Amino acid sequence: MPAENLTRAEARDRAATVTTHAYDVTLDLTTSPTTFASRTVLSFSAIPGSSTFVDLIAPTVHEVTLNGTPLDPAQVVADSRIRLDDLAAENELVVVADCAYMNTGEGLHRFVDPVDDEVYLYSQFEVADSRRVFAVFEQPDLKATFTFTVTAPAHWVVVSNYPQVGEPVPVEGGVNRNGGRDEGTATWTFETTPRLSSYVTAVVAGPYHHEHGSLTSSDGREIPLGVYCRGSLAQYLDTDEILDVTRRGFAFYEEKFAAPYPFAKYDQLFVPEFNAGAMENAGAVTFLEAYVFRSKVPEATVERRAVTILHELAHMWFGDLVTMRWWDDLWLNESFAEYASTLATAEATRWTSAWTTFSSLEKSWAYRQDQLPSTHPIVADMRDLEDVEVNFDGITYAKGASVLKQLVAWVGQDEFFAGVQAYFAKHAWGNTELRDLLTELEATSGRDLGPWSALWLEKAGVTLLRPQVELDEHGTVTSFAVLQEVPDEHPTQRPHRLAIGGYDLVDGRLARTLHVELDVDGPRTEVRELLGRHRPLLILLNDDDLAYAKVRLDELSMSAAIEHLGEFDSSLPRTLVWAAAWDATRDGETPGRDYVDLVLGNIAHETDSTVVLVLLRQLTTTLDLYVAPEHRAATAASAADRLLALAQDAPAGSDLQLQLVKAFAARATTPEQLDVVVEVLDDRTSFEGLTLDTDLRWELLTALVAGGRADETQIAAQLAADPTATGERAAAQARAAIPTPAAKAAAWAAAVEGDLPNAIQAATIAGFARVHDRGLLLPFVGPYLEGLTTVWAERTNEMAQNVVVGLYPTALADDARADVLASTDAWLEAHADAAPALRRLVVESRDGVRRALAAQEADRRRA
Repeated sequence: MPAENLTRAEARDRAATVTTHAYDVTLDLTTSPTTFASRTVLSFSAIPGSSTFVDLIAPTVHEVTLNGTPLDPAQVVADSRIRLDDLAAENELVVVADCAYMNTGEGLHRFVDPVDDEVYLYSQFEVADSRRVFAVFEQPDLKATFTFTVTAPAHWVVVSNYPQVGEPVPVEGGVNRNGGRDEGTATWTFETTPRLSSYVTAVVAGPYHHEHGSLTSSDGREIPLGVYCRGSLAQYLDTDEILDVTRRGFAFYEEKFAAPYPFAKYDQLFVPEFNAGAMENAGAVTFLEAYVFRSKVPEATVERRAVTILHELAHMWFGDLVTMRWWDDLWLNESFAEYASTLATAEATRWTSAWTTFSSLEKSWAYRQDQLPSTHPIVADMRDLEDVEVNFDGITYAKGASVLKQLVAWVGQDEFFAGVQAYFAKHAWGNTELRDLLTELEATSGRDLGPWSALWLEKAGVTLLRPQVELDEHGTVTSFAVLQEVPDEHPTQRPHRLAIGGYDLVDGRLARTLHVELDVDGPRTEVRELLGRHRPLLILLNDDDLAYAKVRLDELSMSAAIEHLGEFDSSLPRTLVWAAAWDATRDGETPGRDYVDLVLGNIAHETDSTVVLVLLRQLTTTLDLYVAPEHRAATAASAADRLLALAQDAPAGSDLQLQLVKAFAARATTPEQLDVVVEVLDDRTSFEGLTLDTDLRWELLTALVAGGRADETQIAAQLAADPTATGERAAAQARAAIPTPAAKAAAWAAAVEGDLPNAIQAATIAGFARVHDRGLLLPFVGPYLEGLTTVWAERTNEMAQNVVVGLYPTALADDARADVLASTDAWLEAHADAAPALRRLVVESRDGVRRALAAQEADRRRA
């Protein structure tokens, strides 16, 4: 077993042995720029005479004392565990250690702001990294109270889950050796929390800028609200908007859950070099710092921030107040928050079309994940921590949320939330399993959810629905059926409650003139409600997006969609048409060049910013991977020209204009196209209303670097103009995009072998992949495969995944010199005993190459 792993069986045995009561954690953050002092006092009950272990990852353990008896660290500390034998009925454990600051976004992450050399720290503990900061029973079902005491430089701000007690107390003679300003030290003491899982505790420290507000909870309490960011970003912090979304979310959830907010305060902290979107630490949520917008961003990003705020807020109840027993129910934790946050966004904020966003962004993620060889049931088998680490995926989040939405439609929204309310009331501050929620939903809905759970939660795979239409000579429907196709690997026929929509041109708009809601079950379902009706211009299966299933359009409907896609009355049906076309392209049924034409011919009519964002990503994938190689260069050059024309025609200053300009720059390859990018960057080509801000400058410059039209001189000049953390990441990406063998080798060495911080590593990997000449990547196929097991063994999970996924040679899918499929197959055969999580990531990447080759063949057959 790997040194830092923990199995479900071990966790179950430990939970049967001990009951945790309280942690008293004391941290001194002034001792060194590489380590900090950690002292844990842990009280717990146990079966007398039993043995167990506590978790800790630390370079040095100074003291282990169990019930007053010192234990020799050399004897009881091994890998990530401290062995505890001969336990009493009631126990007190004291562990004193030096723990390491991390630069990987895990544990206690340390960042130095290049603007002012200030140090910023934040904790990130999910899945199992609280053990990098204090000694702990690292599993979600061993809840306890936590009391944190933190010593830090006196000019810092320190935040934890609960409010601080009084003012920080100056430390007499305290010396700050942490690399920050030496203005003395102070100690913060925080109120004791209610019972929490360790992974949602938090410590955030540094000279953070902070702004405050409050709200009145449904039980009459005044809840303090805080919003934090680095001092050098303070001018960009839009606190009013963040707190407006937060207050709307509080009101929505407290009413839907019939439960007041469970904690004493609510702080939202935007922290540097964060790996995910956010983390639901109780009362102290951390967010990706990119959500502080220093430049103009697409409205899609602003909406995504709102959904993320509401997602983490939902976790305060579902995840923090009531917590999964083990990570098998990670899906339920994340899917519930995903469903609830989309519902709250649609019903309580200005983004009323949030379900369109969900369909375009989240469901496309789910469908992709569910067609990989590694797909798994929503209720996944989490055997150990390594399984969990790679399971923050499209099944856990998006498919689970899609199925919950479907469940709500089936049992009724009022009945669903009545069950959720009973669940919170019964299990507050405890741990649960899926069955506990289903029991409450069965009681409120009167439905037996066992069969539903068996079909939807316990079996993998996504089905495909096709319409089959027959007409007479007058265009009247004589037969209509929905055919359900199941994948060979997961042949499960599922029932679907869905709607079929018929659309016709009415006063120049494509309006719904027919709506039939029905149950679809089995290989063929007859739809008698359409018989004898004149065939609508466009027939859309899964109208309203109630079901979780891929759909196809019949030939006449697809022709109508191509001609009239911009004329829909609402965004959701148009998004469903986009999704059907994309799925057919990914599945090799529609030639890639047809999809390119569909997107470029209709994207100007799209009104939803997220849909535009997704379409442009899919366009990039199609051009790079799904168009046959012999047509790729010409199709890509033509697509870039069309993107430029669309950008020039887009409304001045619009979201569409911004996204199209960025897309054009990223696709610019010909001398003429790169000339235009030069002119835009030099502000000599006018896009009326376009703001040439710092982040756009970096994107344009990186496009020129990748095209061989700019080099280190221009990169250094831009970094001098933008000497910020964001600038450093952008410069790293641009340097890695320099189209020379030496630059690629340097980027490879830095990302794979160097000690880059997580954010710089990710930027470097992104730049490495930016090539016009794919031959530049050929020398790295062998080293990639040869180094996989070493990377997995020596790097933390986040850093290893960045390398394994980000550097897989997908771009060389059709290059005979690389023979990526055969090379990957050889590696998999030779490494049958490699870590299952590592093999899973490689298998998933391999499937992307397989799919690309099939799509290219379909494009090659295009008439």
